[in-house]
Amino acid sequence: MGAGAGGGRPESGSGGARSRAALRPQPPAMADAPPEVLELNVGGVHYATTRDTLLREPDSLPAAALRDPDHPRDARGRIFFDRDGVLFRYVLDYLRDGGLVLPECFREHKRLSREAKHYRLVGLEHAVREADPRPPNRERGCITVGYRGSFAFGRDGLADVKFRKLSRILVCGKVTLCRDVFGETLNESRDPDHGLADRYTSRFFLKHSFIEQAFDMLQEQGFKLTASCGSGTAGGAAELKPGVDSEENRWNHYNEFVFVRE
Repeated sequence: MGAGAGGGRPESGSGGARSRAALRPQPPAMADAPPEVLELNVGGVHYATTRDTLLREPDSLPAAALRDPDHPRDARGRIFFDRDGVLFRYVLDYLRDGGLVLPECFREHKRLSREAKHYRLVGLEHAVREADPRPPNRERGCITVGYRGSFAFGRDGLADVKFRKLSRILVCGKVTLCRDVFGETLNESRDPDHGLADRYTSRFFLKHSFIEQAFDMLQEQGFKLTASCGSGTAGGAAELKPGVDSEENRWNHYNEFVFVRE
C-alpha cells in the first residue's frame, strides 16, 4: 500500500503541473509575428526603423513596399530601394516626425524634391519647396562691392577718436542683378551704356555710404559672401591737395567683397 500510494503521488503531481502549465497564457509564436523593427537598404546605405514609421503615410511607396511580399529585397532580406541612400535620411525623418528640418548649408533641394515625388510623399514635396530659399526663376550671378575708405579723426584734442569714413561704395556686376538688389539706392549716372540691360558694368555706385546696408540688401536677395580682398593703409608721401587731411590720407585703404547667388 505504501509503495502504491507512493507511486501514485508523482503521477498526480506531474498531472497537476501539466494542468497548471496549460492554464498559463502562452506567448505568440515569434516566427508568425511580423518584426516591429525593420532594416532597409537604400542604394547601399542601411537604415533601421519601425513598421509604424513606414506605414505612417499609407499611400506612400515605403508603405506599399512593406505590404508587398514581392518588393525587391537584398541578400539579407532587407527591403531594397534603388535610390539615393544619403538623401533618404530626410525622407525617413519626415516619416518619423511629419516635418522637415534641413541643415543650414543644404543645397540639394531639387534632388530631395525628386526623391519625395518618387516616394509619393506629397507633404514632403511641399515642405522642400517651402524650405528652398531660392525662388524658382531667380537669376544666378555675381556682384562685387568695393569701397575706398579712411578714418576721420576727432578734432579739438580728441585725436584718439577715430571713425570710419567711406567716400563711395562701388558696385560691379550684371546690370539686371544690380538693379534687382539695390533698387532706388543704385546710382547709374556714371554708366555710359544706358538702355542695354543684358550687360555688365563697373561704373555703378550707391547713393549712400553705409556698407552694412549694402550687405543686408545682398543677403535679403540670397547672395552670399564668397571672397574679399583689401589694400594696406600706407599712404604716400606725395604733396596733398588743399583741404586733404594728412592723417586721413595716411589711413586710406580699398576693400572689395564678392557676393554670389546660386
